[in-house]
Amino acid sequence: MDVTLRRAIEALEAAIGDPRRGLPEDVFRFVSRVTPIVNVDLLIKDDRARTLLTWREDEFFGCGWHIPGGIIRYKESALDRIRACAMEELGADVSCEPAPLLVVEATAPQETRGHHISLLFRCRLLGAPDEARRAGAETRSAGQWRWHERRPADLLDVQGMYAQFL
Repeated sequence: MDVTLRRAIEALEAAIGDPRRGLPEDVFRFVSRVTPIVNVDLLIKDDRARTLLTWREDEFFGCGWHIPGGIIRYKESALDRIRACAMEELGADVSCEPAPLLVVEATAPQETRGHHISLLFRCRLLGAPDEARRAGAETRSAGQWRWHERRPADLLDVQGMYAQFL
């Protein structure tokens, strides 16, 4: 291996530390430009068939409602990422079916975060989501959640692939 490249890789590894804890943002953006990113999405329905969505304000995909989810980290199981996402986004624990309901490969026009393999899992809340994070009827901000009876008009375009489930 080229000495310059080896040193660059060693510097990256030193900056990253334990990749199971997540990557520094600039490293994550680089990785997302050179390889597909695998993420889990949590399809959570209540007894009235409403879907639990969270509001996201994203530099790459814009602002809108989305199915809670996140990118699987190094040596992390899909189930562990699902439970971490539920806790981070909803303040609640979930259980899920063992296999994904849907697997979708999605590409976006940008280079950074432009290629995903998305695994949609049917999940069930094990407790109520954090009420302090509930979006108001007319107001919302990043990280808030709300139940939806159907696909909202302001669903993030990148999640249009899930329309049949909303």
